[in-house]
Amino acid sequence: MNATHGADSEVGRLRTVMLHRPGLELQRLTPRNNDKLLFDGIPWVARAQDEHDAFADALRARDVEVLYLTQLLSETLEAADARAHAISTVLADLDLGDTMRGYLAGYLADASPAELTTHLTAGIRNDEVRGGFGLVTSLLAQDDFLIDPLPNLLFTRDSSVWIRDRVAITSLAMPARRRETELTELIYTEHPRFRGTPRIHGSHYEHVEGGDVLLLAPGVIAVGVGERTTPAGVERLARQVFSADLAHTVLAVPIAQERATMHLDTICTLVDVDKMVIYPNVGSLMAYSMTAGETGPDEPLHLTVSEPGHFLEMAAQAMGIDALHQIDTGLDPVTAEREQWDDGNNTLALAPRLAVAYERNEETNARLEDAGIEVVRVAGSELGSGRGGPRCMSCPISRDPSVVG
Repeated sequence: MNATHGADSEVGRLRTVMLHRPGLELQRLTPRNNDKLLFDGIPWVARAQDEHDAFADALRARDVEVLYLTQLLSETLEAADARAHAISTVLADLDLGDTMRGYLAGYLADASPAELTTHLTAGIRNDEVRGGFGLVTSLLAQDDFLIDPLPNLLFTRDSSVWIRDRVAITSLAMPARRRETELTELIYTEHPRFRGTPRIHGSHYEHVEGGDVLLLAPGVIAVGVGERTTPAGVERLARQVFSADLAHTVLAVPIAQERATMHLDTICTLVDVDKMVIYPNVGSLMAYSMTAGETGPDEPLHLTVSEPGHFLEMAAQAMGIDALHQIDTGLDPVTAEREQWDDGNNTLALAPRLAVAYERNEETNARLEDAGIEVVRVAGSELGSGRGGPRCMSCPISRDPSVVG
């Protein structure tokens, strides 16, 4: 990995992370649009901001550099080419119509970088425009959005993943989230800090979401396959990481396609090089191991896919350790279900045996501590309304290399 950016595991000491502080985009959630925008509830935004600030402060107290997505985006949009690209991309929505599209093109072009950032992330309502009137504005309700807000920006893990020294721009499956990857890719492409960073995957490829990607150890990646990440997406990612020599094994882990288990990191996360907190009610997780097969010099990369086996056993074998130990969420099936819903196993490792978790999941946190894990507790009563925990809310940009064994 280069000295500035990169990660080869989930537990190497965290140095730099990208977060998104809740803002106006969350204030635009209503009972009428929250389902479309993938939120189970409508958060108290001021309290969510306080909780997020405390989360960021807890990271800084452990010497983690915190970068904010909107600040990076505003800095990126100071460049004329980046502004033009961002505006043309957001105006490509076919629902706008030519009349409104023409008006918004000028309106957004006149905005400052900070104002444009707000428009791109918090959206624009029909009653907020002062021109471009036509059939589109006539038939939309006054409080309908011409540009939708992006409340799920809170979950920065999903739109990009660092795999060693490369950043994988993901392909988000749900229409309400697809613009997130466009903004993330713009930052990694045009921001001075990241310009020139090698990239893999991309929003135009088959669906892979960052919450499904776990870096188990150097060279070993687990990817959940379910509601958001497709088998074709995992195949594509595997070919790319093998071709770039970023990994030697990719484990595809089928997960139940349910709201509470939408990503692999809603089921399990690493808290040490050989310890994982897991939601036990899903039963025994299975996996398919993929490796690069033998190919000729002019042949496309061949994937060798194993028969299914037990995930923890296959992971330990690929990681080169005796066992990957399981720490269960909760104390019993009912407690486990409640605390899994409250993101009890969506932990963020700051280093081996040091993890951030929501304070509300008391039984799971006690189990973690019994297993030798130091738990940094943070409040999440409002942050959790979007069904995401500390791992979901953080995109590690730099971690120290991990040492396994």
